[in-house]
Amino acid sequence: MAGLCSHEGISHYLPLRTETKIYQRRRVTVTKPLFPGYVFARFTPEQRVTLLKSNAVVRIIEAPRQRELLHQLAQIRKALLIDPSLGACEAIKAGRRVQVTAGPFQGIEGIVASVKGHTLVRLNIELIGQAVALEIERDALALLD
Repeated sequence: MAGLCSHEGISHYLPLRTETKIYQRRRVTVTKPLFPGYVFARFTPEQRVTLLKSNAVVRIIEAPRQRELLHQLAQIRKALLIDPSLGACEAIKAGRRVQVTAGPFQGIEGIVASVKGHTLVRLNIELIGQAVALEIERDALALLD
């Protein structure tokens, strides 16, 4: 899908993560989509028809709050620049909004959840029900709500 968007000149974002595995005593690093099956794109009505006719698209999900989605994607992009091995996890529906105030993730905003004594900050993409989890010390978080 991302290749089709590039070919058609459609503005898109495909968040990618790196993963290192060991196969027969060899270390292999691969790049995979952070959210398999999802490509985020901005297109005109004509480009929409082109995408739908391509049979590469199962469904187009409209973003009711586009600014919010763009902000969430910017947070994911920042986090992946710092740590490209971050993985997706289930999004939290309820929690406290926080901003990281110290460390390499400083300035990134997300939702906090405490799990077995660890503080996890989740960067939600609410439109698709996915998130990226960062483990952050409690002292490095400021409440936004």
